[in-house]
Amino acid sequence: MNFQAAIFDMDGLLLDTERVCIEIFEQACQAVGVPFLRNLYLSVIGRNAAGIEDTLRAGYGPDLDYMQLHNEWRTRYNAVVKHQAIPVKQGVIELLEWLKAEHIPTAVATSTQRDVASIKLRLSGLDRYFDSVATGCEVSQGKPHPEIYLLAASRLDVAPAQCLAFEDSNNGVRSAVAAKMIAYQIPDLVMPSDDVVALGHRIRPTLSDVLEELKASR
Repeated sequence: MNFQAAIFDMDGLLLDTERVCIEIFEQACQAVGVPFLRNLYLSVIGRNAAGIEDTLRAGYGPDLDYMQLHNEWRTRYNAVVKHQAIPVKQGVIELLEWLKAEHIPTAVATSTQRDVASIKLRLSGLDRYFDSVATGCEVSQGKPHPEIYLLAASRLDVAPAQCLAFEDSNNGVRSAVAAKMIAYQIPDLVMPSDDVVALGHRIRPTLSDVLEELKASR
């Protein structure tokens, strides 16, 4: 396996954020009096702010006061993630330490806005591992479009085909595969759909499993 860099999604992959986020979204729905549509929520995982808005507006229909729901959700979410560390997922530290020892440059490619992403990484203690961070507010087309992964690779000055890409969501995997990267999927709340499995990328239970595989390939 020929790779010169590693690029990571953040929420649901590095950090166990998605369970926090879905609970807060359900609370926000209750607060503004709209139904909590779990499957609709799961379909927005991995998308940036614009993609989330488009999907929720389409799913709820024209009667939705999107800004009211968005503001309630964002206020409740920021009150948590801007002030307390989100737990790091299994195998993350070990993999990042190994990549550092191997002198492999690393980046984050997250749909989250930069200010929130920076706080999450700092509070979790992961910020020191990454050479660069690309965020959803810096691209015109969010995941599943490849733009954010191409941006992350360019900041590391490594060709996309020589980058490992780590994702949990189907939208994120579509993005990484479209960028022609060596993609790994570690599913979180959503299992790979049939069309995503057909992309032929690597699907592993944890980043610990990935680390053992990478060690064997060097």
